[in-house]
Amino acid sequence: MKQWLGMPVAGALLLSACVTINVYFPAAEAKEAAREFVEKVINEADKVEMKDPSAPAGGMASLGMRIRSDLSGFDPWVLVGIGSAQAQSAPDISLKTPAIQAIQSRMESRFNATLRGGFDSGALGFTADGLVTVRDAGKLELKDRVGMNAAVADDNRDRKAVYREVAVANGHPEWETQIRDVFARQWIASARPGWWYQSGGSWKQK
Repeated sequence: MKQWLGMPVAGALLLSACVTINVYFPAAEAKEAAREFVEKVINEADKVEMKDPSAPAGGMASLGMRIRSDLSGFDPWVLVGIGSAQAQSAPDISLKTPAIQAIQSRMESRFNATLRGGFDSGALGFTADGLVTVRDAGKLELKDRVGMNAAVADDNRDRKAVYREVAVANGHPEWETQIRDVFARQWIASARPGWWYQSGGSWKQK
């Protein structure tokens, strides 16, 4: 009779153990994706170190609790005091969607055609929130200012769109702010010598 009562108790404990799936933001994968995207846009895709597709995916965490399939060797004390167990999963950040690649292509063309000259002259700078701004209009020829302002506005629209699209494409719209922050840091990290960027509320030059 004791043995019969023990099995439902063990089963109830097993079923009542709450396993919470917590998908954390994969910062390392996001940083690598941002680097790949940014370097492609500023036209040095040949220097981007591509991941080895045969290598095991990084950032994947296994379940924090193992449940034995053979209940004959089950130790009831394992479940005592367990309210929840977290299982973390971090997918690689994918940039391979038509929408993201279309935005990337537009940004690359715009950068080579217009924005690069603005950065080289010191007229433009990367902002701390992942956008581009006209830092010093005096560095531009008067005839070029309207076109540069239009290019900056178009680029900022694409930047906001890509941060949103990367989050949505990877199944986590709530990651948009974090994606934007990662990209903002990468634009600055990838800035070429002489280019300007915002840091700590002031402008600095690479």
